[in-house]
Amino acid sequence: MTEIIKDYLNQIKMGAEQSYKNLAVFPVLSDYVIPFDYLTLDEALSEDLIEVVEVDKGGSVPELRVINKSGKMVLILDGEELVGAKQNRIVNTTILIPAMETVVIPVSCVEEGRWSYDTEQFHSEERIMAPMMRAAKASQVNFSLRQSGNFKSDQGTIWNEISAKASRRKAESDSMAMAEIYKKDQSNIHDYLENFAMVDSQIGAIFLINGTVVGMDCFGKPETFEKTFKKIIESYALDAIDWFDSKAESKTSKTKVNNFVKTANEAQVETHPSVGLGTDCRLDSNKCTGFALAHEDQVLHLSVFARESGGKKSKSSSRMQRFSSRRRGRI
Repeated sequence: MTEIIKDYLNQIKMGAEQSYKNLAVFPVLSDYVIPFDYLTLDEALSEDLIEVVEVDKGGSVPELRVINKSGKMVLILDGEELVGAKQNRIVNTTILIPAMETVVIPVSCVEEGRWSYDTEQFHSEERIMAPMMRAAKASQVNFSLRQSGNFKSDQGTIWNEISAKASRRKAESDSMAMAEIYKKDQSNIHDYLENFAMVDSQIGAIFLINGTVVGMDCFGKPETFEKTFKKIIESYALDAIDWFDSKAESKTSKTKVNNFVKTANEAQVETHPSVGLGTDCRLDSNKCTGFALAHEDQVLHLSVFARESGGKKSKSSSRMQRFSSRRRGRI
């Protein structure tokens, strides 16, 4: 499986930098195209081809039930938010749901103050958790898989990080919902989104905030990145807004980006059976953390996040504290 990921990374090239304020995006270009088809979460929900519900009437915070009524597989991405039922959740890892099957998936709560039914079924408002929180969660899930074989996060840490972000952005709500942060900064997020665009053969992107590489999200074909482009850009924009630093280094270079790809290529890879179809590959080193989902020897989704230089592997991330200590301004 390590060779499959290395082969994937060795095929990519970097496009021309796009930037707005303190967010820089380097398109990841490749001829890599997986030979099978699937629906995205938003497609399947909008066409009523899947149902996402609590595992039972009483509910269980770290689990949800996905019922695929479609003849196609459905790809659900790490960090995608599911809204409704007893509380909003985000998905703990990328999952490929088999056609016409029901799968219980691992999730984390992003609405600490509510545990009562809003709707019977979950829906999508096309949001994904901001990358610095996703990075911390990925590290937590890696730790959990080593310890117990489960895709569990540190729920208390996630609540604390949402609370801190909501406080910084003045976006607290009665239920402490992550969604309120997005709503509060929607205008600023839209300004960022308007300044980035897809290019030919783009399967993903590497993102820098304040001149520092934050992470990358890449897919098995350009069509998937195109369908998820808006929500991924918005998630990185939210962190760019939160950690805006007018005095931070604004100059970026392909050297930083190429070094990050090399770091990802050199990371240790541990494999685990996926929650759905395929193999969940966990990437970890002192410089990065992340994962990839592979199916039939093809990479569907690869997410890698930068660690603080020389940082130790752990179940949480120090990036929030590091950026906090450097932060000097706010949009």
